[in-house]
Amino acid sequence: MASPDHPEWQRVVRRDGRTSPGLLSGHGWIERPETDVKALVFGVEPEQVTGDEQAASGLAGNLAATPMGLREIDAPSLPGDDWMVLRTRLCGICGSDAKQVLMDYEDDGDNAMTALISFPQVLGHEVVATVEYVGADVDGVAPGQRVLLYPSLGCGPRGIDPVCPACAAGDFSICHHFTDGRLAAGIHTGNSSDATGGFAEFLPAHRSMVVPVPDDVDDEVAVLADPFSVALHAVTRNPPPADGTVVVYGAGALGLSTLAVLAALYPSVHIAAVVRWEAQARLAAAMGAEVVDSDDPLTVVGTLAGWSGGRLQHPWGGLPFTHPGAVDVVYDTIGSAETIEVAIRVLAGRGTLAQMGVSSPARFEWTPWYFKELRLVGSNAFGVEEVEGVRRHAFDHYLALVRDGRVDLRPMLTHTFPLDGWRQAFGALADQGRSGAVKVAFDLR
Repeated sequence: MASPDHPEWQRVVRRDGRTSPGLLSGHGWIERPETDVKALVFGVEPEQVTGDEQAASGLAGNLAATPMGLREIDAPSLPGDDWMVLRTRLCGICGSDAKQVLMDYEDDGDNAMTALISFPQVLGHEVVATVEYVGADVDGVAPGQRVLLYPSLGCGPRGIDPVCPACAAGDFSICHHFTDGRLAAGIHTGNSSDATGGFAEFLPAHRSMVVPVPDDVDDEVAVLADPFSVALHAVTRNPPPADGTVVVYGAGALGLSTLAVLAALYPSVHIAAVVRWEAQARLAAAMGAEVVDSDDPLTVVGTLAGWSGGRLQHPWGGLPFTHPGAVDVVYDTIGSAETIEVAIRVLAGRGTLAQMGVSSPARFEWTPWYFKELRLVGSNAFGVEEVEGVRRHAFDHYLALVRDGRVDLRPMLTHTFPLDGWRQAFGALADQGRSGAVKVAFDLR
């Protein structure tokens, strides 16, 4: 099929009665996106704000100065004939997106991941979309089909053959070639300047990056596949023992997804969730977790010790710790110095801390780590996963569990906004205590 810049593109009638360039192909008339596409671009001059936004403090104050704005950009082009263009329907705001836009980090410049990204960026990788047009080498999906975006920019999207050992194993999130091939540096859609994301009307995707959505799964359910899959990867690769005791630290979208994975696949485990906001607490309790308020780490350690049956030991200073402890696994979706320190203090000997969240590095007192011989394991994104003896893509596991009635995350999607309401969207995340926001998404339908 010709690229969207090919002279064979002709004028066709759009569904709304206007005309736009199109191509007559084996799939019928395929519309080309307008030349100018509305997108939120990160890496531009901050927009001028006035009034309450300018006077705000904390994360809301950071939002007033963030280097992002709504722009008209060129329609996506195809890096190769095995690529396609998608029309965004819903795009969730990931925690990593929120941290970047709200500038929720300590800027000391010491972050190794900056070696693997490029600017400017159009963020957004939790995408439900409609296929708009496809390259000549794309099969298995057709224009008009609803799909999920799998955002990893591994060997396949980069045109690298043979693929690296990680991609061959289905571990696309640790591909060896995030700075190589036909794309600018980037780990996933949204942090490569060549692979713009779902904070835009249209975005490009490689054939390996799309998973069809069944007709009986709504957009609002499908858009939650990404956080669920991140949790699925962490839990199934660091599973709790039968009838074990686990703690989920944090009850945002990732924490609640972790609770859903545990409930569906490991129903015999005993679960506590450490939560910050009232809306999170309600959802966590509804999913069967013992809810522990996160405000005071001393109280968190004591409460978790009492709940789990761990024995508290009191050092000369600082927090107490359990020995013997009784928590088998902590799934930490926050990744701050405080959450790591609390986790290693409540874990049982030779227990596991699965680190899913990432915050700014800081000192924590880590002697319980070596003393208890703990496993501190990083958990990054997802790929091909094994669930109940079946290996397939994490999105396929999610869709199957949803259709079987074993997972229902719909209440987690609390807010949607149009793209031009992006300040309100991130404002809801900046003040979750007031807004009750958990998962926020842009609705471009």
